[in-house]
Amino acid sequence: MKWIIAVIGMLALLVAGVYAVGLSLPQNHVAVRTARSAQPPETVWAAITDVASFPAWRSALDSVEQLPPRNGIMVWREISGNEGTTYEAEESERPSRLVTRITDRGLPFGGSWEIRITPDGTGSRISITENGEVYNPVFRFVSRFVIGHSATIDKYLSDLAVKLGDAVVSAFG
Repeated sequence: MKWIIAVIGMLALLVAGVYAVGLSLPQNHVAVRTARSAQPPETVWAAITDVASFPAWRSALDSVEQLPPRNGIMVWREISGNEGTTYEAEESERPSRLVTRITDRGLPFGGSWEIRITPDGTGSRISITENGEVYNPVFRFVSRFVIGHSATIDKYLSDLAVKLGDAVVSAFG
């Protein structure tokens, strides 16, 4: 019986420690990744703005719902498992810059991505800047120390490389 109490006590201390460290971390973070593609900017732009085709190449997505535009701004909901997140294309400058923002309230996270596409030889350089917000201290800890702030960007760039027919994604931070 004593060992059960000891195990429960240790788990409680671990959770309290994770929570305390999470509280000490900043709510906001910035993560930047850049990759090269053999494809020209217009081809990259077409891929990242064709919301309806996201589930065909983004491995983390099950489906996408296109929602009615808000004030002329493109809005969509990405579904992964039982979870959905709503985004809007806050700024759009074809074929060089796209800013998307999470619009859902009540999530443990939020923020925006700025995707910049610049010519690089015959291909493109794709830079993604995440201005993220993690509200829950436990998620903040996990995001910083377990998953990493750039994990979603890295996965997106890897999936995009496959979509664009690039053999290897060349990403650097």
